[in-house]
Amino acid sequence: MAKEFKITSARLEELENELNYLKTTREKEVAEQIKEARSFGDLSENSEYDEAKNEQAKLYGRIAEVENILANAVIIEEGEENTGHVGLGCRVRVLDLELDEEEEYTIVGSQEADPMNHRISDDSPFGRAMAGKGVGDVVEVEAPVGVLKFRILNVEK
Repeated sequence: MAKEFKITSARLEELENELNYLKTTREKEVAEQIKEARSFGDLSENSEYDEAKNEQAKLYGRIAEVENILANAVIIEEGEENTGHVGLGCRVRVLDLELDEEEEYTIVGSQEADPMNHRISDDSPFGRAMAGKGVGDVVEVEAPVGVLKFRILNVEK
């Protein structure tokens, strides 16, 4: 069974636009690079040709990756109801019990994760530990540095 990719409708649109760009504009640009490099002569010692072919391989790899994501995408709806429990699309405000600091995270699918911007994957140790928990719960997260403890202060959809 193929892996499902949980994404928002906005991310789905971004991926569809990227795929369109890769298959039209970018593919033509790479084909032009290969054509130009061929004109330089002997292909066995032509670094421009090798570079253009490598670029083409990367392009086709990315096209295949995006097509796979789109084919196995599961759209997560960001509903308005607030269930009070952590799930995909929720913003979670937590208190780090060791550092006594508040932090806020958004729980997203793995394709949209961006830890530097507080967008945490539901597949991450933090995301898995938080799933289904509610306000007031103390959650223990297994991390490379040891067990981290957080108290959930607020959950918003």
